[in-house]
Amino acid sequence: MKKLINDVESLLSESLDGFAAAHADIVTLGEGGQFVRRRTPKPGKVALISGGGSGHEPLHTGFVGHGMLDAACPGQVFTSPTPDQMLAAAQAVDTGAGVLFIVKNYSGDMMNFQMAAEMIDCDNATVIVNDDVAVENSTYTTGRRGVAGTLIVEKIVGAAAERGDDLAALKALGDSVNKATASMGVALTSCTVPAAGKPTFQIGADEMEMGVGIHGEPGRRRVRLASADDIAAELSGAILKDLSLKPGQEVLLLVNGFGGTPLMELYLMVNAVRKILDGHRLKIARCLTGSYVTSLEMAGCSVTVSAMDAATLALWDAPVHTAALRWGM
Repeated sequence: MKKLINDVESLLSESLDGFAAAHADIVTLGEGGQFVRRRTPKPGKVALISGGGSGHEPLHTGFVGHGMLDAACPGQVFTSPTPDQMLAAAQAVDTGAGVLFIVKNYSGDMMNFQMAAEMIDCDNATVIVNDDVAVENSTYTTGRRGVAGTLIVEKIVGAAAERGDDLAALKALGDSVNKATASMGVALTSCTVPAAGKPTFQIGADEMEMGVGIHGEPGRRRVRLASADDIAAELSGAILKDLSLKPGQEVLLLVNGFGGTPLMELYLMVNAVRKILDGHRLKIARCLTGSYVTSLEMAGCSVTVSAMDAATLALWDAPVHTAALRWGM
């Protein structure tokens, strides 16, 4: 295993210390590194909290700040944060308007966030993200997994929270955006969890895992490596079948790298998917490309399509200032 690391046990804490120092104008670290929170909370605003296992950076800590999350709870690599972390985060950022949890549909995250919601003494609600169309069930989930669509939910709901929407409205908006969003990914290589010291799965030099999960969970099937156009066609086909969009629909396209894929290849995938969406007479109103929901150093990518209207596009375009996304300010 070759990684920039001192000790497996201190990897997360050292990384969080570096993150907080690098972005001290935006965030601060909670006591004991239990959570990352917005440096300057906004009084009277519904607090948005998310989290999950580390190894998916910049999700979720990179999305803490103006226009997105108020706090994020990082667990150990690919391991859910604890209810105590979520409770501490909620107590730190609640300013009286309630708390909205945004949770990816993984068993550990679901269980621990639910426990935290039952423990906190304030109004709260939960949005569950389950945008992965690859498989209905996996080792980690009951139902569909939450993957890169989480970023879209956090951005749009975060903008609505920033303008002052109440808890019930934000919960309804988050559920609506999640329903309008679908994703699917492909892995060209595995990744190595530091504590394991070896690749999560073995894959041949001429193979790819179609529909892989962001923890390296199996997808739909193991197949021979194909051209980017063929990969884009399968990913997009599954997404479009799920969303059943009508010609003329405006969409947001997110092509997300898993941590080990160059931007040159990601933009090539943008071009391949664009041609497919054009063929279905869908209008790409906005596009985001980069490694935002990663799987350590895995090579591969995911494609996410989210149906947009004038209201959600305005929220997407609203100013944001986080470590990973910054525009309009």
